[in-house]
Amino acid sequence: MNTIFEQLAKMRLVPVIVIKDAANAVPLAKALCEGGLPCAEVTMRTPQAADAIRAISSTVSDILLGAGTVLTIQQVDIAITAGAKFIVSPGLNPEVVRYCQSKNVPVLPGVCTPTEVEQALGLGLKALKFFPAEAAGGANMIKALSGPYGDVTFMPTGGITQKNLHDYLSVKSVFACGGSWMVNDELISTGNFAKITELTRDAVALANSK
Repeated sequence: MNTIFEQLAKMRLVPVIVIKDAANAVPLAKALCEGGLPCAEVTMRTPQAADAIRAISSTVSDILLGAGTVLTIQQVDIAITAGAKFIVSPGLNPEVVRYCQSKNVPVLPGVCTPTEVEQALGLGLKALKFFPAEAAGGANMIKALSGPYGDVTFMPTGGITQKNLHDYLSVKSVFACGGSWMVNDELISTGNFAKITELTRDAVALANSK
């Protein structure tokens, strides 16, 4: 497994963030670090995403920062230039994967079927995002995929909550989970970073329990 993914595996949980105002980026990153979770996937879903990544990467040195919802090679360039250390995509786009590989940037494309897993293996990948996790069969689907694809590890994302987190983390092939309940839009937009720190601390404790 790539060194960056090994670091994520130690944290077990990756906050998936949508930032609509770049001014909230640094306080949010600091809140995550204070809560004991120095990592984040900033999704490229908003016009502010690149500015948010740039602000965090230049200010909060101890956070492992990635870019999510990356759909094109142009977005890869934007994310890397802004300071992202890894790329996450909702689906498996061979062009995006190969481009990241040419740049020596770790990439975690999304899959949810055996065919997509085999396509990923053909591209030399063994760490994958499982998305949309709950809608695609949840932890049981990952267990089923892990039978024939024993060397593949997954980061399920999509519908992960406090209630089902352990269902996923108990699956041997799951190295981390992506979640957003500790960084929801309302908390970010209202600047309630103290609550984000509290929820993050609780999430870390939950991820490391049992």
